[in-house]
Amino acid sequence: MIPLISPSSLLIIVLLTRAFTFCDASELNLAITTKMSAPQQLARLYHSDIVIQDYWISEKLDGIRGRWDGSKLITRNGNIINAPTWFVKNFPQQTMDGELWLARNSFSKTASIILRKTPTKDWQNIKFMLFDLPEHKGTFSQRLSELQRLVNTVANPYLQIIPQFKLANKDELMRKLDELVEQGAEGLMLNHDDAYYQDGRSVSLLKLKKHQDAEARVIGHIPGKGKYKKMLGSLLVELDNGLQFKIGTGFSNSQRLEPPQIDRVITFKYYGLTARGIPRFASFLRIKPTAEESSPRSHKIDN
Repeated sequence: MIPLISPSSLLIIVLLTRAFTFCDASELNLAITTKMSAPQQLARLYHSDIVIQDYWISEKLDGIRGRWDGSKLITRNGNIINAPTWFVKNFPQQTMDGELWLARNSFSKTASIILRKTPTKDWQNIKFMLFDLPEHKGTFSQRLSELQRLVNTVANPYLQIIPQFKLANKDELMRKLDELVEQGAEGLMLNHDDAYYQDGRSVSLLKLKKHQDAEARVIGHIPGKGKYKKMLGSLLVELDNGLQFKIGTGFSNSQRLEPPQIDRVITFKYYGLTARGIPRFASFLRIKPTAEESSPRSHKIDN
């Protein structure tokens, strides 16, 4: 027996069929596009159980991670970066990972240039410092060679490669870390020369810094005393696990006069944890731009 369909059910089926038939092709492909987007490799923390000679080493730049998807610049979260057309002129039609970078200790200024809805001439001071090719099937050494070929072919002064070098042992590594940090660098990145690009945290990509950093939400302002009277003394912040603590250093006088607002997320640096899990010697680094600030309509982006 053929089951009967009520008139109301039949009407719903017809309407759904028409909606599917006349919807825009870009809407139909949205989920597919998302799933087929290039992988994003992330670093793990450095550990000493490695052979240093097997790794390419580079300075860890304190900028904004960007991706050229073959036609436009986007943030790590996939939001469009409104770069000037002259900045991306002749960029290759393939996916490239890099850091949009101004200079050491200039993250806030970098963000203020890059995350504007309307780009300004200040972009002429920015460089897109390349460090990988997400869709290339070769080892890191092979990807590095291809990056160099691409940069040489394009001859765009804003497209450069983060210098990569090799060291002989851990002592040389630590001396190089001390040397660069003294000059204002954030740290070092180590990428195994025979590693393939992978999505997510890679055991072959390591970051080495003299300090660790993390994020916390601002939940309170504690007034200052003495020279900081009528200014911010410290922030009361909360980690994702609910742990609360104070951060009282790392602020400029202007930041103490206009501290991060309640509920804003900040990035701070620290040196290990106490027995209670409190970050040791926590020091303010910067305010994390919000999702709204990173959207094409307003404006941001991870480090």
